[in-house]
Amino acid sequence: MSVKHEPVSALFAGPFALATLSAPDGPAFPALVTPDSEVLDLRAALGDEQLAVRGLLENWETALPRLRTLAADGGLPRLPLADFRVHAPVEPRQVFQSGANYRQHVIDLHVAHRAPGDDRPEEERRAEAAEIMDRRAAEDLPYVFIGLPSAITGPYDDVVLPAWAEKPDWELELAAVIGRPAHRVSVEEALGHVAGYTIANDLTDRATVFRRDMPQIGTDWLRSKNAPGFTPLGPWIVPAGSVADTGDLRLTLKLNGETMQDESTKDMIFDVARMVSYASQTARLLPGDLVLTGSPAGNGMHWGRLLRDGDVMEGSVTGLGVQRTRCVAEVAR
Repeated sequence: MSVKHEPVSALFAGPFALATLSAPDGPAFPALVTPDSEVLDLRAALGDEQLAVRGLLENWETALPRLRTLAADGGLPRLPLADFRVHAPVEPRQVFQSGANYRQHVIDLHVAHRAPGDDRPEEERRAEAAEIMDRRAAEDLPYVFIGLPSAITGPYDDVVLPAWAEKPDWELELAAVIGRPAHRVSVEEALGHVAGYTIANDLTDRATVFRRDMPQIGTDWLRSKNAPGFTPLGPWIVPAGSVADTGDLRLTLKLNGETMQDESTKDMIFDVARMVSYASQTARLLPGDLVLTGSPAGNGMHWGRLLRDGDVMEGSVTGLGVQRTRCVAEVAR
């Protein structure tokens, strides 16, 4: 059983957002959602029964004006959002994840993940982390790695905690959704390739981040981040033009009603444009792809409280809505 979403007075910023919905026992379909919780089926509105959100993003320059027109047309038949299940808003081909991109978060993790034999005082290790962050910013080296689309789940779906995950943790993030292919684009060009933004919770099992059998290998992101359902996504894609300033959005995550993360994107070391540009220097970013931009301070490792069966996470980002997921322990086999 999943946590049911609750309609609110204003779901997101701007006149419309994109979603992937389904009626009970029906197929998923692309939808235009209005801030007052009404739904327009884009298959019918655009005359394409095979249409998906990624198809809209692949033709974003022509799709966006049509979507604006549809959103403004009050005469089109619309249905209440409460009648539908909300899925992850897009099926990306590639997921670019980012680590160590919020200054305070990195300092906290540097202290929490003390290397064996490192007995230095906490103050000294915090100072070391701050120096590392300053150097990375100066050298323009974000930390980007690859996630799996199969880890994505819906914004209100249950999150299964694998039996092997000893320290599952939350990581609320702002995610950029690519709308135009991007390869080797400059920082100045980068935002022109972003169609919109959504919310991601990039769960991590802290116990398997580092390879203890061969420490020289370093991090194991496959094991620690890519279990099925470890990336709740959505609920919506809000067009970039409706998001006032990605450099000053509030990210808030509540665990069972208690605020754990509450930080502005001002604390980012590398902003959205720099992240997209950096990822594009190596890879070719495709429409529908996600660029996750890192998580702020306030993770479970900081609080000494990791995820467990029955926990409910509620994550919000300014203007992008709210996702709500419940943790369910995997049944032993």
